Amino acid sequence: MSRIGRKPIAIPAGVEVNIDGNTVSAKGPKGNLSVTVHKNMTVAMEGGFITVTRPDDNKENRSLHGLSRTLIANIVEGVSNGFKKELEINGTGYRAAKEGKNLVMNIGYSHQVIVPEIDGITIEVPAPNKIVISGPDKQKVGQFAAEVREKRPPEPYKGKGIKYADEVIRRKEGKAGKGGK
Repeated sequence: MSRIGRKPIAIPAGVEVNIDGNTVSAKGPKGNLSVTVHKNMTVAMEGGFITVTRPDDNKENRSLHGLSRTLIANIVEGVSNGFKKELEINGTGYRAAKEGKNLVMNIGYSHQVIVPEIDGITIEVPAPNKIVISGPDKQKVGQFAAEVREKRPPEPYKGKGIKYADEVIRRKEGKAGKGGK
């Protein structure tokens, strides 16, 4: 059995979950989300826990079991606590600011890079070199953070660019650091 698929999902206080066939919807303080799992998976709720079961040990059903459970766990976690990604900007003169609903960044180009805030995503700029992207949908938060990082990915020589707060940049020596003849 799938170790992740077997784990029951605890429903935290303040979260309301409805199961309609294979569609699971959750409503909580951070918003409403719903996900439709594969038709082979059976979703049941009993005593404050959600369980996902599979019909047999087919390869397809085994792979869908853990995925379905994780997707449901992510919407329950998202409507109760939400998700966030932190980005750091490194480089001389590189900075970010929030103007209205837009993220305005000076990241070494001749122009400012402006990224508009999308539905379900909140952008905060606590410091000129820090961006916090948060929201209830894990997939949207991760995708939006990746799109912001893509505007100026970190380069390996000086480490300039936009990186995740927990990301480690592999640094390279420049041509002067070779040694030899």
